[in-house]
Amino acid sequence: MASCLGLYIENNLIKFAKVSKERDNLKVEAFGLRFYDDLGQAIDQIVEETYSYKTPVSINLSDEMYTYFNVFSLLGKNYLPKVVQTEFESYCTEKGYNPNVFETRYALVDDLNDKEKLKVINISANKLELNRRTSQLDSYKLTTITPISMAITNIADLPEKENAIIVNMEENTIITTVIDQKIYDIDILDEGSTDVLSKINARENSYAQAYEACKNTTIYTAEGKDLETEQNYIDDVLPTLNQIVSRVRETIDNSLTNIKKVYLTGTLTCVNNIDLYFQEYLPDADCRILRPSFISTEGNEINIREYIEVNSAIALGLQGLEIGVTGMNFKKKSFSDLLKMDIGGGSKAKTPKAKKTLNLDFSDWLKPDFREAFTAVEINLLRVAIGLIILLIVYSGLSIFLTNQMHKKENEVNDQIAQTQEQINLAKDDKGKIDTKTNEYKEMTKALQELNDRVSDINQSRNIIPNLLNQIMFVIPENVQITSIENTTGKHIVIVAQSDKYEPLGYFKAKLNSDRILYDVVSNSGVSDGSVIKVTIEGDLQ
Repeated sequence: MASCLGLYIENNLIKFAKVSKERDNLKVEAFGLRFYDDLGQAIDQIVEETYSYKTPVSINLSDEMYTYFNVFSLLGKNYLPKVVQTEFESYCTEKGYNPNVFETRYALVDDLNDKEKLKVINISANKLELNRRTSQLDSYKLTTITPISMAITNIADLPEKENAIIVNMEENTIITTVIDQKIYDIDILDEGSTDVLSKINARENSYAQAYEACKNTTIYTAEGKDLETEQNYIDDVLPTLNQIVSRVRETIDNSLTNIKKVYLTGTLTCVNNIDLYFQEYLPDADCRILRPSFISTEGNEINIREYIEVNSAIALGLQGLEIGVTGMNFKKKSFSDLLKMDIGGGSKAKTPKAKKTLNLDFSDWLKPDFREAFTAVEINLLRVAIGLIILLIVYSGLSIFLTNQMHKKENEVNDQIAQTQEQINLAKDDKGKIDTKTNEYKEMTKALQELNDRVSDINQSRNIIPNLLNQIMFVIPENVQITSIENTTGKHIVIVAQSDKYEPLGYFKAKLNSDRILYDVVSNSGVSDGSVIKVTIEGDLQ
């Protein structure tokens, strides 16, 4: 019985499903999901829990890039890979990418716009990211790395002549369009479960609790508004779902064929009534939750929703069992894989028994008579000799191949290091220029601000005294004279007034205060100079 452990890995979440196959029967032996801080530790726990130490492991590709080309359908199989590679290199040149940085795979489908052409779905992944992901599972039997956009169709029941869309709402949302059982288009949205879980995690401080909060959240459609009760997280869920459903509706409207079904899967399907929510906005399509087609709900004690939670991991497990789209494995064969080949030969038919006596006369072996039949010993020696020669040839070929590959990889690494260092130097130069300009702008801004403050002070104080005299004119008693008025600092005013009596001066001070001509009015007790009394009055303008 063949088995495979499917692992769908995100930044904070890992889903797993151990899938086994016996003839045509498929079974999910163990499954689950967990949030993690240390990926290596989480994988160790899952492998131990599912007892998958020697079980092949299938994981998802991450940060892949999708490009589309059109080629003539009459191209031979020998020319097609070269044409696709040339198209991809042209695309990289246009975008300023280095094509040697990417590992690529492609799938072909009939072009709906032109029957004489094929549509190429080209998938590329950064080699450094592939090596990093591969190194994380070095101690396990990693056999398959596949984009989840291609693997997710493994669990769907897609009849012939039926067009459907699979909306996989994981970390990012991937919309896979399937035309007549063939993947025709893949669209990746930035919105996904990460947006929702991050918002709730900011309040709960736990991704596990955030996920449980999503499972306890219910979306009420227009027909069920009267049943709606208070929910704490619905406002965190709906904005993301609104963007996703809008993009799905746009995909359906722009499709060249009639989309009959929309399958929903991924982390966000844990939200209750999400299928009814999509159905309300997509009335012309049949919206439903994607269920693994080989799992029967009859007599099954496990809730089907628990299987649905790990759809992506189940799909990857099936991919590891060589079920689904072929040619999408980004895992290169290791040296140990290359050595696993049958170099023996010969028929399983019975051979005549060897003679009981062994001729040890080597001169006879050096002078063989080819007219006579070979003895059993001679046949065995000949097989050993041929095996050694084949082994030597294979070893030499592998040595040359590996040496060339090592030189090639070394050159690629050196090119990448040189390009990276060049970019770092350019970034440092740009940073130095930006810092210089920033300092210049700061000095100019400071000088401009000081000048603006001085101009503002001049404009404010220009009309202070005339306006103040105009107000004083209406409140000053007849026998009070102002000998000086001065704006000392800011809005502070100092007035020197004189009169032959104290009462008019006191009245004048009171009027300044009561009529709000000046605020915080104070004065000294007055100084008598002969028959004249001088008083200094101070206050602030508003």
